[in-house]
Amino acid sequence: MLKIVFLDAQTLGSDVSLAPVASLGDYTAYPFTRSEEVVGRMRGCDVVITNKVRIGRAEIDACPTLKLICEAATGVDNIDVAYAESKGIPVRNAVNYSTESVAQVTWMLVLNLVGHTAFFDNFVKSGAYSAGTCVTNVDWPFCELKGKTYGVVGLGHIGSRVAAIAEAFGMQVLYYPTSGKPHSDRYEADTDLHRFLSRCDVVSVHCPMNERTRGLIGYEALGQMKRDAVIVNLGRGGIIVEADLARALDEGLIAGAGVDVFTQEPLPAGHPYLTLQHSERLLLTPHIGWTSREARLSLVSMIAENIKQTFGNL
Repeated sequence: MLKIVFLDAQTLGSDVSLAPVASLGDYTAYPFTRSEEVVGRMRGCDVVITNKVRIGRAEIDACPTLKLICEAATGVDNIDVAYAESKGIPVRNAVNYSTESVAQVTWMLVLNLVGHTAFFDNFVKSGAYSAGTCVTNVDWPFCELKGKTYGVVGLGHIGSRVAAIAEAFGMQVLYYPTSGKPHSDRYEADTDLHRFLSRCDVVSVHCPMNERTRGLIGYEALGQMKRDAVIVNLGRGGIIVEADLARALDEGLIAGAGVDVFTQEPLPAGHPYLTLQHSERLLLTPHIGWTSREARLSLVSMIAENIKQTFGNL
């Protein structure tokens, strides 16, 4: 019987059953695993499942029985894939399970940023609206998206879905191919990052973390954007340099930002995002882009299928 270990099962939540995976063998789920606990918990297993727990050379070498690593997500930057495969251990991820979920959260952030939802909500709930004489509030005007330019960094499955929604708002779509090679017949590509950013009114990041995208958008790049532009990151923390984004927001180089992913998760206390002088310019969510219930149900099914395909019908 296969021995299956899930190192950080709490990431999938208690409302989604892991029975499709548990039924495939001798299954053990740990809510969370610290780095120093990984080797001990992997020892003797055939299959290890991880969402964000790092599995590198030391962990792989310490588990000679390991036959399969399942990534409970799409990105595999927490796994030394090349080393695992050199040892004959395949790494299987889940592809396209969260496209609709991430696209929806992207637009949740964009619409709240450009519409100043938190400001108006507070205006009403604080009693200021009730105490006033005006039927509306135009202290912080919002713009219409129609006719504006939406920039996508990383036009994969998620980026393409986000772009299609932008078109529904009547926006022009532009994309920056992080590979440097345009690949879409539908949308215009701009391979010059600074020029791309300068042309956009809204930018969202959907590319994976790799050697080309780490630190891709720093202070100088942010300075090329329009003062009334907004940017959101649903890709990976560190694609936008976090300290630089905080500085750009406080200095008013851009109008606002929404961030769902962080270099260190959970976000550490004292992080630049948490100490902004102009916190109203930044919306933060705790890496929820992929977590719609529908997406998590699909993810469980894909993990189970990856195990079945590796070991045959179980």
